[in-house]
Amino acid sequence: MLVDSHCHLNYKGMAEQQPDLLERARSSGVTAMLNISTRASEWDAVTATAHREADVWASIGIHPHEADAHADIDTARLVARAQADERVIGIGETGLDYFYDHSDRDQQRRSFISHIAASRITGLPLIVHTRDAEDDTAAILAEEMGKGGFPALIHCFTASADFAAKVLDLGLYISISGIVTFKNAKDLQAVARDIPADRLMVETDAPFLAPVPHRGKQGEPAFVADTARFVAGLRDEPYEHLCETTSQNFYRLFNRARP
Repeated sequence: MLVDSHCHLNYKGMAEQQPDLLERARSSGVTAMLNISTRASEWDAVTATAHREADVWASIGIHPHEADAHADIDTARLVARAQADERVIGIGETGLDYFYDHSDRDQQRRSFISHIAASRITGLPLIVHTRDAEDDTAAILAEEMGKGGFPALIHCFTASADFAAKVLDLGLYISISGIVTFKNAKDLQAVARDIPADRLMVETDAPFLAPVPHRGKQGEPAFVADTARFVAGLRDEPYEHLCETTSQNFYRLFNRARP
């Protein structure tokens, strides 16, 4: 078992190659993929892929880059769409991105909180993107958790060990991408070594962030195997054990999905 817990199968450059990408993933041992939406215009295509492919699941959400353009997407709309489709197993991706600031920060925060409420109402896990926004992300998660619990995952973790400790204390999971294989990712590698085994996942974020030895290429779900092997080496554990553990964690968190 090996799960790619975060990929974008309907992005331009991926959608056109989807059958071949899926076949290569399956040949690499990938048994499930979570296809992530980032804007409302993707929802139909993302869910259609999940209905067509038994090993692909879907999320419903608005990326922080898209928050300004989706001010009308509130909790009610997220809940309605998520509850209407059994192939939707997560809310997001959502969160805060202060590195690019493609959307107003206040609107990013409003959108993030709307997604948190949708996660709380539906019970579907929140998929969190955070970049250069550790303090605000941690503060919002802690404040909202105090209003009522919700399951959640920090995807493509690149933040500090301190942030990791904060979100783990809140009960969140952490997903590691191909960035961990990069030569200059020593701090991330240290965090990946120390994440509790029952909170760890792996992902590609394809088409982005292809791991070594594929760096510079378009990412694809098959490459999650390379990331998993690298993380297993960091943690001094057998590759097969890490695959099994991260897959079990995926199905524990995203419990609407079935192997």
